[in-house]
Amino acid sequence: MIDPATLQYLQVLLFKVVFFFTKALLFFLQRDSFLYWPFLLSTLLIGALAWHFGYAQLHESGVATWREFRQRYLGKALWWHPSARVDYRFYLVNAVLFPILMAPLLISENALAQWLDGMTGLLPAASSNLPPGIAIKIAYTLLFFIAYDFGRFVAHCLLHDVPVLWEFHKVHHSAEVLTPMTSFRAHPVDLAVMAWGSALTTGVMAWLFHRFIDSSVGVYTFLGLHVLFWIGNLIGNLRHWQVWLSYGDKLNHWLISPAHHQLHHSAEPQHWGCNRGFEIAVWDRLYGTLRVPSTQPETFKMGLGDETDGQWHSVSRLYLWPFRLALNRLFKNTNKTN
Repeated sequence: MIDPATLQYLQVLLFKVVFFFTKALLFFLQRDSFLYWPFLLSTLLIGALAWHFGYAQLHESGVATWREFRQRYLGKALWWHPSARVDYRFYLVNAVLFPILMAPLLISENALAQWLDGMTGLLPAASSNLPPGIAIKIAYTLLFFIAYDFGRFVAHCLLHDVPVLWEFHKVHHSAEVLTPMTSFRAHPVDLAVMAWGSALTTGVMAWLFHRFIDSSVGVYTFLGLHVLFWIGNLIGNLRHWQVWLSYGDKLNHWLISPAHHQLHHSAEPQHWGCNRGFEIAVWDRLYGTLRVPSTQPETFKMGLGDETDGQWHSVSRLYLWPFRLALNRLFKNTNKTN
């Protein structure tokens, strides 16, 4: 007979599984998800416009037909590709396992800011009994956005440049085709590193701002989401959809367009490790990883390019192979030092 404590634990676990699975199925209602219905709609509309006006120059007739658009980007060859099918399964499994297994290990920017506040309690703090002014609030909103983007860039660089972490990040880059669901093709270890990176930078920024400038200020939001994140999410799905959208010669040096990120997924050697940023291209320029995309569509193969493409088509492999590969690297390095 199961003791009461174990029974209670199993009941809570079952509730969590059902809750997170149901939430995953109702993705179109999640405001903080790329799959929220306004973001999906904007993806379709902007992608269609990019196709109509951008690809027309490649056709002798000067017209990019809608039939070709449907075949290329809405057809079975893309959305029912083996790589895309594993994305769907992986999304559902990860939606349940990640919050149960990894969420307790994560930190938030608020928790970090409070910890820093407690560790530096002797320092003078900003105080204000008045609502923050518009300029202060705009500044905080922008700085939070910049800190978040920088934290994700640093974490992304670690995932590429630290060999053991790369084995987990391979899961994302093993995708051979890109659909909006590919955004969720990320190993839990990968997701944790990205979450820690952004939490550290935004937590430190929030602590500095609240302690030395204004203790009551917050970010501007739209429907409960940081307003700049909301704007970014309107085109966020286009990073993982194969419609080519470039910002043009000038903006491409400052902002990361969907075309930048598609190059990031290229299996061609000249593209490996490029365009690691998410919104701001300055980080890549400073780090030497910026590869400015052409305004016209470029053709390249996607995937890892290491002769394992086509072998990552099961959820169990996406979860377990990275651990085996990471351990092999660790033992290999240990043997070298002995």
